[in-house]
Amino acid sequence: MENSQLVAIIKRLDAMSNNEGNEVSSRRFEKDGEERGFVTFDPATKTYTLEEIASKQKFEFDDIDLAAMEIYDLLND
Repeated sequence: MENSQLVAIIKRLDAMSNNEGNEVSSRRFEKDGEERGFVTFDPATKTYTLEEIASKQKFEFDDIDLAAMEIYDLLND
């Protein structure tokens, strides 16, 4: 059975939120070597911000599951 992409995304987001300190952390999400999204986590507000690279749109999430589902959809378009 193939590993779940959604679980991998959640693990990366969870690592961002569990980072020690008060610094904003970030991750890039790619598919086939093409950057699709850039995510930051702000520990002060406990929010994830997803920037879709192609459209330059930004979305904010205060729920890790919603952020992960949006990233999953972005990677599988």
